[in-house]
Amino acid sequence: MTLARAGGGPEDRFLLEPTEFAALGRDARTAWEAIEPVDYGRKSSERANMKFRRSLCAVREIAEGKALSVDNIRSIRPGFGLAPRDQDKVIGRQARKPIARVTPLSWDLLV
Repeated sequence: MTLARAGGGPEDRFLLEPTEFAALGRDARTAWEAIEPVDYGRKSSERANMKFRRSLCAVREIAEGKALSVDNIRSIRPGFGLAPRDQDKVIGRQARKPIARVTPLSWDLLV
C-alpha cells in the first residue's frame, strides 16, 4: 500500500492507494458472504439416480457389538447407505444390532 502513487518510490506505481485498499477489503468481504455453504445432502431430483451411486454397505455379517473395519464394509452400489466419504467416521464404531450382509449402513445401526 502507498499513500500516493506520485510519491516517487520505486513501488508506488503498482501499490494500492488507501481508497483502493478499502475497496479491495469491502469487495473481498462481499464475495465471502456470497459463498453458500456446501450441501452434501441428496436433492429430490437425484433420488432416481441413487442406484447408480456408491454407499457404504456391510459385505459380511456383522454381529452386535462388533467393530466395523475395512474387512467387513465396502463402498458399493446402490447408493442407499452412508456416503463413502464417511468411511473414516464409521471404521472402529460398533454395530448397535446384528447387520446382515449387503445391508446399506446408516447411523442408527452404529454405536
